[in-house]
Amino acid sequence: MPLSPDQQAEIDAQRSAPAQTLRATVPGMEAHLYTAHPVLDHGFVRVIDYMGDDSAICQAARVSYGRGTKSVQNDEGLIRYLMRHWHSTPFEMCEIKLHVKLPVFVARQWIRHRTANVNEYSARYSILDREFYIPAPDALNAQSQVNNQGRGELLEGDEAARVLELLKADSTRAYDHYQDMISQENGQQGLARELARMNLPANIYTQWYWKVDLHNLLHFLRLRADAHAQYEIRVYADAMCKIVADWVPFAYKAFEDYRLGAVTMSSQMMDCLRRMLAGETVTEENCGMSKREWREFQGVLS
Repeated sequence: MPLSPDQQAEIDAQRSAPAQTLRATVPGMEAHLYTAHPVLDHGFVRVIDYMGDDSAICQAARVSYGRGTKSVQNDEGLIRYLMRHWHSTPFEMCEIKLHVKLPVFVARQWIRHRTANVNEYSARYSILDREFYIPAPDALNAQSQVNNQGRGELLEGDEAARVLELLKADSTRAYDHYQDMISQENGQQGLARELARMNLPANIYTQWYWKVDLHNLLHFLRLRADAHAQYEIRVYADAMCKIVADWVPFAYKAFEDYRLGAVTMSSQMMDCLRRMLAGETVTEENCGMSKREWREFQGVLS
């Protein structure tokens, strides 16, 4: 179960006592507040709080024009201009605070985005729950033969069953030993929690509050919602994309068009494209790019 009974009770209490406010609110985000969106087998993403909307982005952009020079351009057009030309500070005027439950190995990838405020559940003070991420059979892949940090073909049959059994058995054994080490029964003093936690596997679940501005959130989503991102972090990014689309629809649509759905070409790629448009036959041998760059270029064209 993603939410503990105590967490669910807290959420129910918060939802039953709405507060009035004079600040800007977004109906789509109000519906997300205190709602846990399930991710993976035990994880979730939920909105704790947010600040700003599409109008806040435009307000911040126009304040720099000076009095008497306010553009008559509509908000959506302005936001698309800002996104298209890589302006960042107006998007920093919006912020969101999320409560996320995720496997530790996903958290270690996530924390590399160092532009957020984070407070994580502490295993020094509290005992972690017996909850582990065990991949679904359709998420068990072999090592890719062309990408050292990617996945290849799906594992099937006996090999898939063997891997799943090992994951389950190792997770259970490690947690049993963790419990045994911290136990104060039978005259034991119990090992300190801050030491006992080192025996836990990287697929155990942790939780944190993660607060970030929209500019840095979109940068996170551009990398982690990409098809090349690891599946286990990508599904969190996908859930967050749906939330952002309800929060700042103009900004998210521009993000989809100019970031998620766009490509970046090197000067060599642009030169090859011009040559192709001029009728020249461009091949891997005469393109002036490495094999990997050529393969990526072919991927862009297709």
